[in-house]
Amino acid sequence: MNLILIGQFLKEQRKAKNLTQQELANKLGVSEKTISKWECGNGLPDATLMIPLCDELEISVNELLTGKKLAEKDYKTNAEQNFMELKSQQERTTKFLLNLECVIGFISSIAFLILIFVASYCNLLLAVRIILIVLGLLLFVVGVHFCLMIEKDAGYYKCSKCEHKYIPTYNQVLWSMHIGRIRFFKCPKCGKKSWHKKVV
Repeated sequence: MNLILIGQFLKEQRKAKNLTQQELANKLGVSEKTISKWECGNGLPDATLMIPLCDELEISVNELLTGKKLAEKDYKTNAEQNFMELKSQQERTTKFLLNLECVIGFISSIAFLILIFVASYCNLLLAVRIILIVLGLLLFVVGVHFCLMIEKDAGYYKCSKCEHKYIPTYNQVLWSMHIGRIRFFKCPKCGKKSWHKKVV
């Protein structure tokens, strides 16, 4: 997927519709800077904006992702290729987020332990000790919150009974028993409780 090509194509189609960046941005409910970013090849529109954008420019999502107008005979081939590229990109993003979760968890845990150690064993005023303990707890709680948000949103959980894939709620992730990325959930489809594995 060539973001520069897609950006040039968006710019051409916008100009063909006699729209300024600001006018297109107003129609989509985004900033002019966002339109400029897409046209410069610095990112793709969010999935929720692709169809409205394509409707405004009178192109298909397939043409948007290909970066050119497509003949009827090329349409299916390009659709399959674009789908595979989007799936691959989504998998890379999910793996990155799951790795980021580990880093955040490690850093927040180490920061918590260091601050508690310093507060416990160093010769400090009582007020300083309390501040260090509260700061350590705050860093730990914020770190855990971000880790749980990533755990909830990155990838899916797969039921071991019926193979159903789903995204649990924040509370389910927070309160479930777990071993690494395997959690004990009640499947929303079959209703059976079992250990569900995280899948990309």
